[in-house]
Amino acid sequence: MKTEMTKKDLKDFLLNSSDRDFADVIEYMHPVDILDTIHECSEEEVEKILNRLSDEDVADLLEEEDDEERYDFLKGLSAKRQHEVLEEMSSDERADFVGALNETESKDVLSKLTSEDKQEVTELLKYDPETAGGLMATEYITIRDNRTVLKTLEYLQTVIQDAESIYYLYVTDRANHLKGVIALRDLVSSPFDKKISEITNPNIVSVNVKDDQETVANVFDKYDYMVLPVVDDQNVLKGVITVDDVIDVIKEETNEDFNRMAGLGSEEKVDDTLPEALRSRLPWLIINLATAVLAAACVAKFSATIEAIVALAAINPIIAGMGGNAGTQSLTLIVRGIALGELDKENGRKIFFKEFGVGLLSGAVIGAIVAVGCQIFYHNWYLGLVTFLAMVGNMVVATVTGFLVPVILKKVNIDPALASTVFVTTFTDCCGFLLFLGLATAFLPKLV
Repeated sequence: MKTEMTKKDLKDFLLNSSDRDFADVIEYMHPVDILDTIHECSEEEVEKILNRLSDEDVADLLEEEDDEERYDFLKGLSAKRQHEVLEEMSSDERADFVGALNETESKDVLSKLTSEDKQEVTELLKYDPETAGGLMATEYITIRDNRTVLKTLEYLQTVIQDAESIYYLYVTDRANHLKGVIALRDLVSSPFDKKISEITNPNIVSVNVKDDQETVANVFDKYDYMVLPVVDDQNVLKGVITVDDVIDVIKEETNEDFNRMAGLGSEEKVDDTLPEALRSRLPWLIINLATAVLAAACVAKFSATIEAIVALAAINPIIAGMGGNAGTQSLTLIVRGIALGELDKENGRKIFFKEFGVGLLSGAVIGAIVAVGCQIFYHNWYLGLVTFLAMVGNMVVATVTGFLVPVILKKVNIDPALASTVFVTTFTDCCGFLLFLGLATAFLPKLV
């Protein structure tokens, strides 16, 4: 039977297909597609579809469901089936599920787990959810290096269903210290009588349970692995992280940084309620108001100069605005570089001077254009000179600030995306106003 179908066709298939067709096709369908269809069904239709699915299939649906909806999804099942479905979930997904619930709900879910699974979830929840320990699953396959390839293949047939991933097998000693890794491809292509020790790769790339999730994502990006082992400080294998978990991390970190740089709460979504949106945005708007007042105070200091030369009021926002744009460009580049590990002590000085040069040269080009405009509109080369010097100065301040602010925030353990924009905007506005109006005051006799 053709497995590509519209959502309407899929709904009809899930509800009305024969048991034989259902069994033949369902194993090749992605749970996300089934879940999307279920969301558009009535309660009676959902119950009918879930009754046709195996416990493993329902567990896959539960893992793909949004955090806010998972508990309600589970409670829609019978008590007996809740237990069976939870048993089919991977350890990391169970831990994430329980960790996102309130105390009452988490106790309810834990009560439906076996003592072994409950202990496993409890152990995983001890790790910060944004670390390697919080991302890892404990279903992995370990082998001893004294086995033959044949014995290992026979062993895999008995345990493969319980593994999170089989791309790699990990060689450990009796104390579970990580000694090496074998790609499944190397295993199945080796002679049956060859020892595991002969095909083991001792050069292992791993992450520590305490590593931040951004560090984990960078390791995956650098080496292009599908799976990474997670070890503790004693190199004891504790779990594995698969690339699908890292994709979720990258998406989460990108959304968080984007929101923070825009002055939004790190987790605000378009469907948040009005009170939630206000709680997320209002504090940053108040902070921005304070910085705007500071910039206004700088302008007020030169009110007499502006009264004497009205043209300054028209040019002033151009100086500040261009500085803000240049600062945002540098800031975005540096925050991204920090997040991806591209900026370090070795190349920091070089990047600093590059940003300085970009500010100086781009300021000179933009300043020259604006200076020519001043001559055309106001017929005053001194006004053009003041504008040129102020533009160059503010563009240099902007690019340097765009570099220094996130670097300093990172050093004091503050997320560079969280507050960088406020500082950079304040610097460029205030410096732009002070430079332009200060120079205008100094050249006032030539401008009148």
